[in-house]
Amino acid sequence: MEKLTVKDLDVGGKKVLVRVDFNVPLDGGKVTDDTRIRAALPTIEFLLANQAKVILVTHLGRPKGKVVEELRLDPVAQRLSDLLKIEVIKTDDTVGDEVDRAINQLAPDQVLLLENVRFNPGEKANEPAFAKQLADLADIYVNDAFGTAHRAHASTAGVADFLPAAAGMLVEKELRLMGEALRNPERPFTAILGGAKVSDKIGVIDNLLEKVDALIIGGGMANTFLEAQGYDLKASLVEKEKLALAKEALAKAEEKGVKLLLPQDLLVASEVQADSEYRTVSLDQVPDNWKAVDIGEKTAKMFVDQIVASKTIIWNGPMGVFELAPFAKGTEALAQAMVDVDGITIVGGGDSVAAVEKMGVADKLTHISTGGGASLQFLEGKPLPGIEALNNK
Repeated sequence: MEKLTVKDLDVGGKKVLVRVDFNVPLDGGKVTDDTRIRAALPTIEFLLANQAKVILVTHLGRPKGKVVEELRLDPVAQRLSDLLKIEVIKTDDTVGDEVDRAINQLAPDQVLLLENVRFNPGEKANEPAFAKQLADLADIYVNDAFGTAHRAHASTAGVADFLPAAAGMLVEKELRLMGEALRNPERPFTAILGGAKVSDKIGVIDNLLEKVDALIIGGGMANTFLEAQGYDLKASLVEKEKLALAKEALAKAEEKGVKLLLPQDLLVASEVQADSEYRTVSLDQVPDNWKAVDIGEKTAKMFVDQIVASKTIIWNGPMGVFELAPFAKGTEALAQAMVDVDGITIVGGGDSVAAVEKMGVADKLTHISTGGGASLQFLEGKPLPGIEALNNK
């Protein structure tokens, strides 16, 4: 079912509680990366333009239901104020008298940001009483926090039991682009999975094998597949207890006629350190006690060829230890190839997003998903509580 969006509602003069995802990195009281704040601007600006009273709620970090001074939202309010070029008023609590007063006094050219919602233990517990307190602040609820949509918390799901609930523009865009790619992709449709562990992505692999024409597997998780094929990866990260699942996935790909691409050569290192000795080897030549840290050049070329021949690409997870420059070449080659695709390119998951941003190609792709865990759960075909809770059109 299609979900109600903020554009379907008459918000004029209404108090609108917007769940945003401003879980941004801070350093010395300064926001060091405002990507998530900027992602919410279209919804906030739409509401302001339509004379709504905008009340924002977000979490920051993991305060575990207690007030943690370093996780207060003052730097976030300042950064949002700079971006919107209007005053952002921040309360020192999420609910209560101070908040009620601030809402009553809110001017049309101001935005209210409530204090870190995870300071309240009722948030993560999804306590109905706390969700009701949040709902009592507003007339309408809008969820624009795709990054937390896989969590059933008071501010992401519970509050929707008490108010008309719609998707914000960011959530609407995530659902439309990723949903369309999975439901009705332009083909060839290729998915790229990387990152360290198979265990994080077994459900995703299973779901994608029903939908894609080709599946590229790199990063640490490829090692488990390669061992399942009989290669000895020596000291590389391999999930021995997942070898049977990797074999099942290989068999399923063959049965479904899905092209499953695994590395043909590897960059290996004596240690996972930038100054360690490293070299490219074939799969059966990994030296004792060495570890796979990236895909090799031959593999990168094979993966790139598949990518540029595709019309729809979803990428989740890097090809190696891309945080260290010598081991970033595989991930960088794929990021560049994504730019050269004549079609839909979607990147989801923290590390792959970090990689395309580091390379400066993020703005050349169709969509960068703001949700790591949420985009994985979406790719797995599982319902997201924060989306399920919204009203259908």
